[in-house]
Amino acid sequence: MDLGITGRTALVMASSSGLGLACAKVLAEEGVNVWLNARESTRLEAAAAELRKTAKGNVYTVSADVTTDAGRQTILSKVKDVDILVTNNEGPKPGSLDEWDHGAWVGAFEKNMIPHALFIRHYVPGMRARQFGRIVNITSAMVKEPRAHQSLSAAARTALTAFSKALSREVAVDNVTINNVLPERIDTPRQRFMAERLMKQKGITMEEARKVFADSIAAKRFGKPEELASACAFLCSVQASFISGQNLQVDGGSFGGLM
Repeated sequence: MDLGITGRTALVMASSSGLGLACAKVLAEEGVNVWLNARESTRLEAAAAELRKTAKGNVYTVSADVTTDAGRQTILSKVKDVDILVTNNEGPKPGSLDEWDHGAWVGAFEKNMIPHALFIRHYVPGMRARQFGRIVNITSAMVKEPRAHQSLSAAARTALTAFSKALSREVAVDNVTINNVLPERIDTPRQRFMAERLMKQKGITMEEARKVFADSIAAKRFGKPEELASACAFLCSVQASFISGQNLQVDGGSFGGLM
């Protein structure tokens, strides 16, 4: 299927590894000109070099920390306009209520809500003027099924979801869509971190920890980054122009609810 986005320009936040990189790769292979972003320039340039091997579009880089005003201004000074925005950032560390002071709550929102909303605010007017825009937020399964140890992530990402839903109704008339993909147990460095945490808590091996996580998924396996990335790319397509304000769960069929 031709997604109809060849020649478009995309910015993918936090895209030197994990889900951000996977989404950038699929978009670049579709002929999109992709801007990669990360804080660490060496890893960022290595990721870009790897993407260029299969990309049909151009691959650019901008090294900046999206959680700071200076970092965001660096990105905006280089990436003037985009047709596609994929918002993403690593989630807060899991923990417990007694650990989450004022700084922890503010930090969660500064990492997983505020930068995303500010980039959306900046790029949406141009999308509306050009009558094409695709925004995909990589959030979390915790938005629909929050768990106590992931409350920081759930709170910040749910706030982003609410903001995006409200805005999606306003911009749909100009062919701008805003959707969210909600990953659960996708096999990325984040899952290794979570497995290492479980190893320490339970005194088990890495293999055992990974099995615990895989068994929690209805499909009894981890998801592949490219599976989520393909869903993201479809939501960026011309074919998805009538889909907006939605939460697409990429979780191996694990969510127990109806909506």
